[in-house]
Parts: sequence; structure tokens; C-alpha cells
Amino acid sequence: MEEVLKFLSENNPFYFATVDGDRPKVRPFGFFMYYENKLYFGAGKHKKSYQQILANPYVEISAASAKGEWIRINGKIVVDDRESVLEKAFETLPRLKEIYNEKTGYKMGLFYLEEATAEIADTTGGFKKITLR
Repeated sequence: MEEVLKFLSENNPFYFATVDGDRPKVRPFGFFMYYENKLYFGAGKHKKSYQQILANPYVEISAASAKGEWIRINGKIVVDDRESVLEKAFETLPRLKEIYNEKTGYKMGLFYLEEATAEIADTTGGFKKITLR
């Protein structure tokens, strides 16, 4: 897991793919955190990406480094609406509080991956598969 967290930290933004009906949708994401031994992500509950994961919880995340390496993470989303998770998200990235609050009316949806694996590869054919727990 350490290698996955390091890669995401060093290569931000990363790209988050969902399914919209029968079509893939990819967009840049910046927020992630490791909490209670789970890899969490978040999106505004008002956004299409959040609605798409509710309809189809299978996602894929990808990022590339300047050194010619890339990561691909896939798994199944599990929504976690606990207040303690939201507090941890605000602690991890305090500027989220400026977006998700009573004044704006926006609510943050937080979710973690289960049944997840990561693949780290490079242009020389190097490849490593990691099961995320």
C-alpha cells in the first residue's frame, strides 16, 4: 500500500474513471487519503461522478509519472457516510471545508475501494501487481 500512496502523492492529479450508462467517463481527481487501512476518495454528492459510482460502483484510477511509470488501480466503491471519515478528510485537505459546508450547501461523498488491485508499470516492461487491503 505504501508504494501506491507514494505514487498517488507524487503524481497528482490522478484520473478517475466511472461508467455513465454504457460509456466511460474520466476526470482529474486530487483528493485521496488512507484511513482505517482503506484507500479513500471523495467527490461532491452533487456531481455526476458521484451519481455514476452509485449506479455502477466499479471504477479505475490512473496516474503517470514524469519518469515514464504509471499506476492503474481498480476496485469496487463502498460509500462511507460516517462523520469521523468526513472529519478526517477535512483534516487531510483543509481547503475542502471551503467547498463542502452549510454556506455552499454542497456535501462531500466519501468512499473507499474494496476488491481492489493496483498495477505499477513502466516503459521498459517493468510490472508489479499489488492487492490493496
